[in-house]
Amino acid sequence: MTEIDATDRRILSILQKDGRITNADLSARVNLSASATHRRVQRLEEEGLIKSYVALLNRRLIGRPSTVFVEITLSGQATELLEAFERAVRAIPDLLECHLMAGTADYLLKLAVGDTDDFARIHREYLTRLPGVAQMHSSFALRTVAETTALPL
Repeated sequence: MTEIDATDRRILSILQKDGRITNADLSARVNLSASATHRRVQRLEEEGLIKSYVALLNRRLIGRPSTVFVEITLSGQATELLEAFERAVRAIPDLLECHLMAGTADYLLKLAVGDTDDFARIHREYLTRLPGVAQMHSSFALRTVAETTALPL
C-alpha cells in the first residue's frame, strides 16, 4: 500500500466530493501552495490512488431510475467456466457492477434499468444467454437508502 499522509488524505477526500475543484481552490483548502498541491495530486494519480475523474449522472433523468440485483449460481467452478461467464457479463451494457461472491450465490450483478419491461428485455437478451448459469434470482430495489462513491479515508 502506498504511504499517504494527512494532507494526501485531505486532498483525496476533497477530490472524491468535487473532482472539478480548481487547483487554486484545492490548495487553499489544504493550506499548501498551488504548485505543492499540483505535485501531490500528480503523484496520487501516478501511484494509482486516483484512478479517474468522472461525472455522476442522475439516473432518473437519464431514464434508468431502477436498480436490479441479480444473484447467479453457476453449474460449476471450473476456471474456464468462470472466465467465459465473466467475459459474457462484461458485455451487458446495463451492468453497473459484477462481484464474485462467497456465500449462496457465485456472482452478484447490479443493473441500472428503466422499468420492469426494460429488465425483461435485458433478461431475455443477455442474462438468459450467460454461459454456465444454473440458478438466477432477481430483486428490484424499492429505494436507495444510502449511496456514495467516496471511500472512507
